[in-house]
Amino acid sequence: MLRPRAVYLVDYAGFRTPSNCRVPFATFLEHARQLPEFNERSIRFMTRLLERSGLGNETCLPPTHHYMGTHKYCTVDAARAEFELVAFSAVDDLLVKTGIAPDAIDILIVNCSLFCPTPSLVDMIINRYKLRSDIRGMHLAGMGCSAGMISVELARNLLQVAPQGAHALVVSTETVTPNYYFGTERAMLLPNCLFRIGGAAALLSTSPAKARFRLNHVVRTLTGADDSSYRCVFQEEDGDGHRGINLSKDLMNIAGNALNANITAMGPLVLPAMEQLMFAFSFVARKVISRRVKPYIPDFRTAFEHFCIHAGGRAVIDELQKGLSLSDEQVEASRMALHRFGNTSSSSLWYELAYIEAKGRMRRGDRVWTIGFGSGFKCNSAAWECIQPARNAHGPWATSIHTYPVDVPDVLKH
Repeated sequence: MLRPRAVYLVDYAGFRTPSNCRVPFATFLEHARQLPEFNERSIRFMTRLLERSGLGNETCLPPTHHYMGTHKYCTVDAARAEFELVAFSAVDDLLVKTGIAPDAIDILIVNCSLFCPTPSLVDMIINRYKLRSDIRGMHLAGMGCSAGMISVELARNLLQVAPQGAHALVVSTETVTPNYYFGTERAMLLPNCLFRIGGAAALLSTSPAKARFRLNHVVRTLTGADDSSYRCVFQEEDGDGHRGINLSKDLMNIAGNALNANITAMGPLVLPAMEQLMFAFSFVARKVISRRVKPYIPDFRTAFEHFCIHAGGRAVIDELQKGLSLSDEQVEASRMALHRFGNTSSSSLWYELAYIEAKGRMRRGDRVWTIGFGSGFKCNSAAWECIQPARNAHGPWATSIHTYPVDVPDVLKH
């Protein structure tokens, strides 16, 4: 009676980016050259960054970012329109896939870090689908790219106290429209080049009926007590008053430390006994004998068949592949999601899971590890077990899965 209820992922759906929002490198750079806010030095920097970013020419930006005089069109109404396009499309697809009626949803959680209007994004979805008046709704803002897993954990906890068989709808997205940076600080130009439009919706329940995955564990790591970690992804204004996101040069080291703390907590929950024993011996040796003893990195390939690493950028994926000793195939979903959709923030993990399923690689009983990173600084991860693989490749990859995987060169010529 005291054991927590099992929580299941009934299904999920990713936003299918429209072709008229596509922004090839040439289009992006030509558009930037037409904006008087950018100088030639900034254009050269963004060019070098895009060539090495791992993004392809099929990524998409919201309609306002295609207009000349972009800052004139980045209004609250335009931001609302982007959210409605992304969120409503994903939720519509999810409701069709699951056959769940809107009035069967008991809990609604939306995470969007940088756009927090009044009425809230939760209220917009409630109004659109005429959800029940007693629904429990929450909007998580400012939680960064790892907020998707925070939303999953929050949904799991709320389902523990809801009636058996209740449903929780989680919508993960980032509204790009109001967050275009018009200054010349290099550290703040990075998000312009990496972030793209995208979003996903997921339905969780304590009922195993029609469920496709079981949620086994969620581990959250927050390193915000350290000043450098707290400020490594920081929204601020530059010297000219232009608002943007400043990405610290120490970001990768901070992300690595957060990952180490996260895997230390996740390891005992998922690793076989021998791997745990080897890790324990290494830990004790470093504490008792010498710090020069090489730390033992557990082989998480013995605990998971699939890995979904937040597609925050090429360097993030490279670092995690090296740190976890993963093969190219095991990080393929992350690299291809980055190439096709760009950094879609908290929804990127769902695009990666959809890639694995669209490729037909998921099997009943397979275990999946989803790992997200975000401002604060946070590393949040979840362990899933497949109950029923997808029957087809319908979803965000429907029109492009046949062209993947592709070779992503170190420097893209365009």
